[in-house]
Amino acid sequence: MMNQIIRIGIILIGINYQVQAQTEIEVSNELLDSIYISDVEERKTPTKVLHAEPLYIDLIRDLGARKGEKEWNVGLGLTDKERYDEYLALVEYEWAPMDRLGLEVELPFSFYYPINGNGAAPGNKLNSLKLAGQYTFFVSEKHKTSLALGYIHEFEMNQFSNYREERIFSGNAYNPFFIAAKRWGFNYHTLIYTGPFMQNHYGVSGLEVTWQVNTNFHYMISGTRNFIGIEFNKEITSEDFDMIIRPQMRLGIAENLLIGIVTGIPVSRENERFSSFLRIIYEPGH
Repeated sequence: MMNQIIRIGIILIGINYQVQAQTEIEVSNELLDSIYISDVEERKTPTKVLHAEPLYIDLIRDLGARKGEKEWNVGLGLTDKERYDEYLALVEYEWAPMDRLGLEVELPFSFYYPINGNGAAPGNKLNSLKLAGQYTFFVSEKHKTSLALGYIHEFEMNQFSNYREERIFSGNAYNPFFIAAKRWGFNYHTLIYTGPFMQNHYGVSGLEVTWQVNTNFHYMISGTRNFIGIEFNKEITSEDFDMIIRPQMRLGIAENLLIGIVTGIPVSRENERFSSFLRIIYEPGH
């Protein structure tokens, strides 16, 4: 009888220890989350809500950007186009000249290599000179929500081999967009980025219009800037619908250096196959 009482006591002590340990872990995670979120949101005015930023279709500065924030991005990507491989490279600089306003300059490059000697690959080129602005017009700490409007203008360019025969610029692209983002609790983030993408090529009448609808879901690791998530990049025209699913993760390497890794999985392979993308994010003066 005495042995049974001792065993029951040991079991109860073990259960109590496990409950206390689990409680301490949960409290520790909540404390880490609250400390990091407070560091971003409360260190100075104006009000800013922490949101996870998608890695492939990225934002023009953080939502609710504060004056003086700045960031360099370098991106590298590879896409299997069935007949040829497309290698992507981009350099972009974004900054906030005033509270809640973000500006960006980007140079995106494309390099093409035929597969199995296929000579139908496009010529290498600097795709465009890309200029963009974004203004966060609504920020609610209570609802953990931010809303923004923005505009991207691209001066599209011809391939390098045609510079002598044709003009350098081949047309314009216009892309007004709307962003709505919400954080759920400490860790879960949702965001929608949508708007029309309109192209006007020199010598061709009319506009080519594609609607872009990008929905994003992310889980931010407690007390860090690291996250895992997914983008659903959708393009809609009057005749077609395409969607690419992009699982992704972001890792903090140093206080001012982040790396994002993205994989692209097309729902339909009519235009492209699998792709990969790497984004290096550097925040000077962070």
